[in-house]
Amino acid sequence: YAVNPIHVVDPVVLIRINRLYRHGMSEAELYDATRSCWKLSPRRDRAKYAFAVFEGIVREVYRIEAWHPAGTTGDKNPNPRYDGRWEFTGRVAEEAVRSKYFGGSVAAYFPRGLRAPVKYVNA
Repeated sequence: YAVNPIHVVDPVVLIRINRLYRHGMSEAELYDATRSCWKLSPRRDRAKYAFAVFEGIVREVYRIEAWHPAGTTGDKNPNPRYDGRWEFTGRVAEEAVRSKYFGGSVAAYFPRGLRAPVKYVNA
């Protein structure tokens, strides 16, 4: 992709959804793929935004409203595999923030060889 790299200035958590993403996903499917279920440190509470990232490109920007133990929101049932994992509830970020990042490349924030799907920036 020929996409401009972006510099993230807000407190965010970048969430790579490479295994879950598919072209043509609905807004609800993209939101659900991004928000749940991640192993996160307490730093999660400092992030105001979560970015859905596929192949280094920001596919959506969400304003985080709250963090919850994984499997406790939506239609999911609690599952022992979710122990120690988290999910957020939120909404698409306000246009002033979304327009700064949507469609830009954050690939530079994921050094080659980094396997973790989640990366904190300014959080």
